[in-house]
Amino acid sequence: MAEFWHSFIPGAGSGWLFMWALLIIAGFMITIAIERTHYIYIKSNIDAAKFMAYIRKLISENNYKKAIQLCRSANGKALPQIVLSGLMRASRQKTPSASAIQNAVDEGTLEVIPKLQARTNYLAMIGNIATLVGLMGTIYGLILSFRSVSAPGIDAAEKSRLLAQGISVSMNTTLTGLAVAIPAILIYTILNNKTTRIIDEIDEHTVKLINLITGEE
Repeated sequence: MAEFWHSFIPGAGSGWLFMWALLIIAGFMITIAIERTHYIYIKSNIDAAKFMAYIRKLISENNYKKAIQLCRSANGKALPQIVLSGLMRASRQKTPSASAIQNAVDEGTLEVIPKLQARTNYLAMIGNIATLVGLMGTIYGLILSFRSVSAPGIDAAEKSRLLAQGISVSMNTTLTGLAVAIPAILIYTILNNKTTRIIDEIDEHTVKLINLITGEE
């Protein structure tokens, strides 16, 4: 471990440049992961089936005012925000048309979905970049190792030390690159799957909502 932390200290042949680059990349990864996890799992997520069951009940009772209040009380969560757009349009019409409500829902969807998907793809990019930076460090360490073996006028003990140093650089940068890349890709997959699930719920329940309001269900 001492050798690992020593690789962050600037010096010739320590590979510190790659290690600090990976540390900065890790900082970006952690920041994006925390922000996206909070936004998707806390700020945007809701029990869609339970929420829409109550909304459908209120609409069947023609109680649009309470349904709108319920959507507003959800504090900007994804599905309620889009449903609110459709309910607001329907409440202003005596005979709501499917096209008008669909347009309102589409407008709400175009506003919400980009916010759900924002910056999540950066995690996949960070995973790839961290792997490549780690690979660059590996190659740099191998260059140091081969250079130490072929260098003239150096005794065997010094060659062994330089060879070990080059191998250490290779292993440390590889390990650090993977240590950043693996969590980044894992978190990206989890967040992307959750985002897709939320979008699927929006598609399903907004279609049912439009059909219910226009009496086509």
